[in-house]
Amino acid sequence: MGETLNFRRDVLAGRLMNVAEFTHAHWFFGNLYELLVKVPHRVAGAEASSELSRSPFGAGSPGRYYAPVAPLNAPAAIGALIVGWDRPSARVSLIVGAASSAAGAAATAYILRYLNPRLFFSPHPLPDDQRGPLLARWYRIHSLRLAASAVALAAFHHARTVALRAR
Repeated sequence: MGETLNFRRDVLAGRLMNVAEFTHAHWFFGNLYELLVKVPHRVAGAEASSELSRSPFGAGSPGRYYAPVAPLNAPAAIGALIVGWDRPSARVSLIVGAASSAAGAAATAYILRYLNPRLFFSPHPLPDDQRGPLLARWYRIHSLRLAASAVALAAFHHARTVALRAR
């Protein structure tokens, strides 16, 4: 009975680590894309039109990309940490991954709550003198988010690799 329970726990831990790695890869590469093509500059300065509405899921908004997977980031990270806790070789990586995921989630919550509504979802774009400082803050916090997602991705990849080697 105990062996079956351990096997099930190992399978669940492996699946949660896979999901955590995938969702954090999705998050990292989405954040990297936003940074490289300057999505915030494009969306914040655009007038509302039939092609580009100023809404969280309108054309051009990254919300469409993140919505299907983003809600799984933190639960997968925490679940992988809890279920994989009995694996000493992966424990540090799981802690780092979950902590990085939480830091990135906090940065994202700040961006979504305090910056995005003013920058992207007002009926009309802000004047340049108001938009510039908000975009600068958005990019500073986004760099933290990008770093957190990269660290979490690397940590979950390492934890999963260590767990696979231990089999």
